[in-house]
Amino acid sequence: MHVRLLTGGVAVAGLMSLSLTGGQVAVAAPHAPLAPLAARVVTYDASGSAEFKSAVDRGAAIWNESVDAVELRPVAGGQRANIRVLADNGWPRALPTTLGNGTVYIGRQAVDQGYNTIRISAHEFGHILGLPDRKPGPCSSLMSGSSAGISCTNPYPNAAEKAEVEGNFGGELAGRAPAVRAGVIVD
Repeated sequence: MHVRLLTGGVAVAGLMSLSLTGGQVAVAAPHAPLAPLAARVVTYDASGSAEFKSAVDRGAAIWNESVDAVELRPVAGGQRANIRVLADNGWPRALPTTLGNGTVYIGRQAVDQGYNTIRISAHEFGHILGLPDRKPGPCSSLMSGSSAGISCTNPYPNAAEKAEVEGNFGGELAGRAPAVRAGVIVD
């Protein structure tokens, strides 16, 4: 599991420890790492993703390898998932509700046209993690989606996309969650 360390002056101000033993006052060092903050766990249910289940699991794993502030995990039996992943015959799309929550469709129409299933999965998870489409865009941008063409198989977020997700979820840990636009994002 990934963790984010809380550091800096704000943390020190909130977590100062005082020791009055022997007249001494001890204060935590201003730049010393403090207690790690766990990544926010976001669960997904890929049971409705049919033939795309392995691509969905790989898309989630790519995000887990790429960012620290959030971790995508398959939902445990009997629990409700934050993200439902479904296969259908339409175009891939995401319906985010709030940050880290919503429904993803892995549409067969794009797959039939030759788009890479793992890139589709990672891209749609990106929407649920708060990223918008960035079209047109190069293959190096995961959120460029279909505008990169069918020859693009890159399923990895670039540095800016990673930083935006870290900010979305890191800000949430500090009480600054970004607004998420609810609605359908068709790729």
